[in-house]
Amino acid sequence: MMSVSRETQEKLEAFSSLLEQWNRRINLVSPRDIPHLWSRHIGDSLQLTSFIPEKAHIADLGSGGGFPGLILAIATGNPVTLIESDHRKCAFLREASRVCGAQTTVISKRIEDVEIEPADIVTARALAPLKILLGWADPLLKEDGFCLFLKGRKAPDELTEARRDWHMTYNSLPSRTNEDGVLLRISDFRRV
Repeated sequence: MMSVSRETQEKLEAFSSLLEQWNRRINLVSPRDIPHLWSRHIGDSLQLTSFIPEKAHIADLGSGGGFPGLILAIATGNPVTLIESDHRKCAFLREASRVCGAQTTVISKRIEDVEIEPADIVTARALAPLKILLGWADPLLKEDGFCLFLKGRKAPDELTEARRDWHMTYNSLPSRTNEDGVLLRISDFRRV
């Protein structure tokens, strides 16, 4: 896992502890993932930090247990809008943000119903096929912004499928935490 400051490490430990407590009541991550929380979820989210400029506003789609959005808010100090339709998960996100001193806004709505000031960066992890993600991200992203999507082994197929409906500029980078995973950085996209 990438190294972070002592202060960030302490905040991530507080987040991890809170997630384990809440996970007993609501399903934030699979119970099987708890022993691998740092490598599978926190580390996976942290690898995005090197792509995020200072003060960039981030919108995170389907924030769930806080991956990657809340982790990015903790690690970068940037403002992050967390969009999650499950009210119980939103309660967790608000409490975790408070405990960790993260600069977040939690919106409890379906992504397609959200209206926000367009963000510099839109993120998502393990949420939906790429062509759907692009449709959701489009109205939430500044014209010169970009998306960071953590995807699995089906990423090449998803790119092929998405290119039928979207023109885009993209980079596909290998995940540092998952041998089958990739990080997609997508910009300049528009419907065909």
